[in-house]
Amino acid sequence: MTEPTNADGDTSGPLAPDPGPARPRRRALTAVLGDLRAVDGALYAAVAATSTPALDRALRRLSHAADHSKVSLGIAAVLAMGGARPRRAALVGVGAVAVASASANVLGKRLVRRARPDREAARVTVDRHVPMPASASFPSGHTASAVAFATAVGVLLPAAAVPLGALASAVGYARVHVGVHYPGDVAAGAVLGIASAAAALAAAAATPVPGVRSVCSAAPVSSSAPG
Repeated sequence: MTEPTNADGDTSGPLAPDPGPARPRRRALTAVLGDLRAVDGALYAAVAATSTPALDRALRRLSHAADHSKVSLGIAAVLAMGGARPRRAALVGVGAVAVASASANVLGKRLVRRARPDREAARVTVDRHVPMPASASFPSGHTASAVAFATAVGVLLPAAAVPLGALASAVGYARVHVGVHYPGDVAAGAVLGIASAAAALAAAAATPVPGVRSVCSAAPVSSSAPG
């Protein structure tokens, strides 16, 4: 017995085979992604519409300084002159930057291919403008690299964790402020940066340097005998 068909010859309608739960799940996922894109766009528009003349120049300069991870590499150069432990932190931090940059630019941007924001339509003031990159928008490579460096160095040098974390956060926000990224791109870049730092730290733990305690070494055990 054949399935009932309509005039066009398909089997849609009340007597069609049950498609199962796949289609409702797909529709729900599409709806959630649409809502997230709407929130993302609204946040971008809110930043663009907020007048901040006192911050525009500083954030534009920070965005420029973060091109090609110049800020992170400059900090790494300073750390490299500070002894064995800071030198190792700098090396691991640079390794984390390399992993983050490759992951964002070679994998993330090519897989997602999200278009850059329409800066003119959002009326981002010209005082904020930096050159609009030709690459895809998702994820933010600047944020991924800055967070990767801050996380890796912060684990090895806890005193540097807060200032480097604040700097990485400022870099991420600056990319939205100047109009070249959506907030969602920055959030994804931060997650990628943390994962890249974890990979670099794991590699560093597997190749310890003499005289420098491994990040995965066990806590020291007291040598005093029980009374």
